[in-house]
Amino acid sequence: MTAAIPVFKAVSQMQLAPGSTVTIPNVSWEEFESILEELGQKRTTRIAYSQGTLEIMAPLPEHEIPKDLISDIVKILLKTKDIRYQPFGSTPLNGKVWHSADYRQV
Repeated sequence: MTAAIPVFKAVSQMQLAPGSTVTIPNVSWEEFESILEELGQKRTTRIAYSQGTLEIMAPLPEHEIPKDLISDIVKILLKTKDIRYQPFGSTPLNGKVWHSADYRQV
């Protein structure tokens, strides 16, 4: 039997294939915020945090196209109805509830 050796590497150095996911348990809210800062806003991965568990996912390109299309349709509908809105993406508000942290500007 072999012992597991912990690996300490910056999250920004991880390279995920499209469609793959990495789950990291026991992550504090402060660590989550630090990881978001390290990765920056111009990233291709999705980050989710829930009750101390961090999930990093590399979405498939075919999932991004419908998301952008739906977003554009909603924006057009809001504009035609003259409804004001502020696109926040999935901004994390605090460490107590589930958050997806995709900060891309729309």
